Amino acid sequence: MDFLDPDLQAYAEAHTTPETELLHQLNRETHLKVMKPRMLSGHLQGRTLAMFSQMLRPRRILEIGTYTGYSALCLTEGLAEDGILHTIDVNDELEDMVRDYIEKAELTQKIQLHIGQAAEVIPTLDEVWDLVFIDADKKSNGVYYDMVLDKVRPGGFIIADNVLWSGKVVEKFRSKLDKDTQLVLDFNQKIHLDPRVENVLLPIRDGILVIRKK
Repeated sequence: MDFLDPDLQAYAEAHTTPETELLHQLNRETHLKVMKPRMLSGHLQGRTLAMFSQMLRPRRILEIGTYTGYSALCLTEGLAEDGILHTIDVNDELEDMVRDYIEKAELTQKIQLHIGQAAEVIPTLDEVWDLVFIDADKKSNGVYYDMVLDKVRPGGFIIADNVLWSGKVVEKFRSKLDKDTQLVLDFNQKIHLDPRVENVLLPIRDGILVIRKK
C-alpha cells in the first residue's frame, strides 16, 4: 500500500489539516489493538473523505465496511442537519469499539451501525443515497456497486477504496497477476466503461475511485 514516495506522503500530510484529537486516539488504538491496522483510512484519506462530505452536505450516506469507525466519523463531518450515515460491517468483534467511539464523538443519533453481510443488509435500507463509500471485501466491489447505483440520486457520488491495490494494477509493480489484482482491474474497468457515471481515479493512499451518477 505504501508505494508513494514516503517524503512526498509526509509532505502531503504535513500540509493537510490535522486529525482531531478523537480521530488521533482512534488511529492510535487501532494500530495498538486491532489486526491489519493498515485497513484504517488514516489521516490523509480521512481528511479527503471529510472534505468530500463537507462539499456535498449529504443527507444520507452509506458506508460499506466500517472497520474501527474512523472513516465513518470523517464522513459525518459534512452531514446535513437532518443527515444520517448507515455503516455496515461483518466483524462483530469490533462492534463495541466502534460504538464506543461513536458515543465519544456524540454521533449516536447520526450514525447507524449494522452488523452483518453487506449484501444482505443493503436491500433492507429504504433510502436514497447522496454518498456511498465502498471499502469492504474487494471481490464484492462490483456486486455492491450494482446494488447501490439505482438508489443513488442523480448527481450523487460513490467512492471506492483500494483501487490501486498497492500499485499492482500496473504491471511493473507486480510479480504476477493474482486473482485479487484481477478483480480490482475488472472493477476499475467496469466503472470506467459504465455510461451511467463519470469517474476520476485519485492516487491518494491506495487509490480512491470517485464516481458521479449522471
